[in-house]
Amino acid sequence: MQRLTDPCCPSCTHTPSTPCVRFVTCRTEGPLCHDDPACRARREELLVAARRERIDVAVVTVGTGTCGRGAGALKVLDAIVRWSEASGRPVRIEETGCIGLCTAEPLLDIQVPGRARLFFGNVRENQVVRLLDTVIGRGEAAPRALGQLAVTGATAWDGVPGLWDHPFFAPQHRRVLARCGTTDPASLSACLADGGWRGFSRAISGFTPREVISEVESSGLRGRGGGGFPTGRKWRFAQDTPADQKYMVCNADEGDPGAFMDRAVIEGDPFRVLEGLAIAAYAIGATEGIIYIRAEYPLAIERLQAAIAELTACGLLGQNILDSGFALRMRIKKGAGAFVCGEETALIHSIEGKRGMPRPRPPYPAVSGLFGKPTVINNVETLANVPGILENGAAWFSSVGKDTSTGTKVFALSGKVVRTGLVEVDMGTPIRTILEDVGGGVPHGKAFKAAQIGGPSGGCLPTRWLDCGVDYESLKQAGAMMGSGGLVILDEDTCMVDLAKFFMEFIQKESCGTCIPCREGSRRMLEILEAICRAPDTTDNLATLERFRGVTHLEHLAGVIRATSLCGLGQTAPNPVLSTLASFREEYEAHIYERRCPAGVCKDFIEFSIDAERCTGCTLCARKCPVGAIHGAPKSPHYVVPEKCVRCGACRTACRFDAVIVK
Repeated sequence: MQRLTDPCCPSCTHTPSTPCVRFVTCRTEGPLCHDDPACRARREELLVAARRERIDVAVVTVGTGTCGRGAGALKVLDAIVRWSEASGRPVRIEETGCIGLCTAEPLLDIQVPGRARLFFGNVRENQVVRLLDTVIGRGEAAPRALGQLAVTGATAWDGVPGLWDHPFFAPQHRRVLARCGTTDPASLSACLADGGWRGFSRAISGFTPREVISEVESSGLRGRGGGGFPTGRKWRFAQDTPADQKYMVCNADEGDPGAFMDRAVIEGDPFRVLEGLAIAAYAIGATEGIIYIRAEYPLAIERLQAAIAELTACGLLGQNILDSGFALRMRIKKGAGAFVCGEETALIHSIEGKRGMPRPRPPYPAVSGLFGKPTVINNVETLANVPGILENGAAWFSSVGKDTSTGTKVFALSGKVVRTGLVEVDMGTPIRTILEDVGGGVPHGKAFKAAQIGGPSGGCLPTRWLDCGVDYESLKQAGAMMGSGGLVILDEDTCMVDLAKFFMEFIQKESCGTCIPCREGSRRMLEILEAICRAPDTTDNLATLERFRGVTHLEHLAGVIRATSLCGLGQTAPNPVLSTLASFREEYEAHIYERRCPAGVCKDFIEFSIDAERCTGCTLCARKCPVGAIHGAPKSPHYVVPEKCVRCGACRTACRFDAVIVK
């Protein structure tokens, strides 16, 4: 396929070494490089090819994002190659990012000439031959199709629902994720054919930097990384600060447990993120853009590097971009995975080559940031929203959402839910809609217990808040926060004290140690939680007294840490305890006063036994027990030796007859 960045027609003044970029980035109704009819015809021809509206051979696309690879997508990819070689049928094989439905990985779609694209989920290596023989060989729609995606001019498959009508996708409003999972993330041609970089082209050719900021302010876009600070206002602070050098930084240092939004967006559509970064740089007057991303995201880094190289080669990055006089270069800075480096000033220190530790503010980074120069830091999702605003206008962006929370929000839906994955919904959408309609509800007939939203800094919302909208104000009123967008569903088998202990352990390990309230306070809170979950030592009365004294000071200690810590990490460190304590105080009381874990999770408070009436003597539990604590003859009821049992739960997981009882 010819690249869209090739010269548009013989009369074009651009040479192959300096492609005609304006030809592919302008709007159809806007100026082309010239008004030659042949130029317009050639442009449409290339766009049709890039959108795959006319293909000569079958195209098979495999989702090879991180989640897809973890599920075996690369094996599926190899099986497709082997089928093509063995059958002698030419096939064009492409890779794409995560479409969002992670529970259906590995995902692939097949497009044969003249027909819509067929999507299949949970494809295994040994299913590839039968699948390709059916769709490509016989021209039939194979069973178990997840859905079909319409292609202009192509015939739809009978009896196959539309992909976007799938229960997971139907309630969503995909803007940031619009191209994720359906286009080649490594192809600039595919990006441009889908309207990519139109927002940037419009910004630098039709708007002054101040007008760009006004448009973003009018849209109501707020930072999608934490506190929800108005994006346009942050940009204006940096623009109004005179300096000979300014920096625009993309914060892709995603560290919240259960969050994978930034990684998936970059893997699936790196060009959208870079376009938003370029628009922001133009708006504030920056000539250097930096993507700060954790080194644990090798695929995302690889796709960013390839995208930057292609944009530079075709003139969308570099000097005098689109003859506008604007110059911008981009580079990637790999982080070492420290959670605290998600905080702006710690991130800046890391880029400068220093230890990632926060500093007091003011001055704020927009006034004095990287190397003492004005610096704006936005996260991945914030920047991915910017191109749409510049292409379609502020009114388009703010047409969805709620009050001062406009636009959409991407969530990483995980935990005890049927369909996990990446979800994008309008701001203000109830949590219930995300859980039940998008996620398919809690599996195995279990009862919903809470939704943990916003990462360690967020909160746990119980059943009474299921109809709370996911917008900044509603979540704050409920005692939680938007955060970066992690949404973990918890069921009745979750111990909220144990959950708080897990998050406090994470926070304590990730504390940079700069200030005493966070460093020592988080450690002390963790010790109190560990004491609450520990079996009593009847020989040590002093330990019992210390335990009760710690419990009585738990909320006071949390307040001191929140009020006196230096940065956002420390100020929100007590949130896991405070939010669970507010909604699930009875569980804390059961642990403290009754030495009992209602959920049957805390090992020191539970005992395993086997129901003789249900046990069939299959011996599976005995074989799975790591310490040999289960005895019994085959086809006879088994029993647990309490003295040997380490309460790991392996027997409960292995039993197919619900014969293992936890008390």
